[in-house]
Amino acid sequence: MPRTNFDMLLRAGCHFGHLKRKWNPAMAPYIFMERNGIHIIDLHKTVVKIDEAADALKQIAKSGKKVLFVGTKKQTKDLIATKATSVGMPYVTERWPGGMLTNFPTIRKAVKKMGNIDKMMNDGTYANLSKRELLQITRQRAKLEKNLGSIVDLTRLPSALFVVDVLKENIAVREANRLGIPVFAIVDTNSDPNNIDFMIPANDDAKDSVDVILTACCDAISEGLEERKIEKADEKAAKEQAEANAAEDKPKRVHKARKDAPKVPKAQVEEKPAEDTPAQEESSAEA
Repeated sequence: MPRTNFDMLLRAGCHFGHLKRKWNPAMAPYIFMERNGIHIIDLHKTVVKIDEAADALKQIAKSGKKVLFVGTKKQTKDLIATKATSVGMPYVTERWPGGMLTNFPTIRKAVKKMGNIDKMMNDGTYANLSKRELLQITRQRAKLEKNLGSIVDLTRLPSALFVVDVLKENIAVREANRLGIPVFAIVDTNSDPNNIDFMIPANDDAKDSVDVILTACCDAISEGLEERKIEKADEKAAKEQAEANAAEDKPKRVHKARKDAPKVPKAQVEEKPAEDTPAQEESSAEA
């Protein structure tokens, strides 16, 4: 069953592309027509691409991996933060820190530094600092929180990127391509889809357009997380049942081992010399 339909995308304005003079020829297969100098995107192909991307994102989430959402446009960054947070995924909605993927250990050091500042403020380490020094540390903490606060839980490289506007976030796309990380993206008529693994042809400027696509993809991620939770619960129940069965079978195995123990041969029992009875001892004493 499709996660979106033609009418939903039409109402959200997903079909509006850019001006004809700004188009990228690589997007030609996804352009339906031109009207008043503006390219119109073929929404039938958009529906298919959304379903493909959603299915792939569901499998990633089901395997317990992370998807990093990237979008720094003013009109959509709050929406991206809300949607990513709803499914527990990291996101970047401020400036993309150069080398975030290709130089990931350095980014992790900056995130740890933010945690160390919090720890020292709570345990009183900074109590004796001057107001100026404390203000500098507070500002540094606020800057780190603004740029990296949304990726605190990202302890390893993400398994995929979801990008809104690949033209604006071209650095993020290039870093992901270099590391072989699959890229999911909403691609408008002025962008190049060749470096995108799962492209969704649609308007990437309108908030409603981004909203309907993100909703479909985040719903798929949520389904994957729910299935993963159910599988874990089933595995735990099966493990507990197996342990219970093993505990019940243990006494039976011990009893069987005693029953099958080797017996002493009858010949050996007969050859054993009989002990003298008290009557025999008395007769030998009289003699």
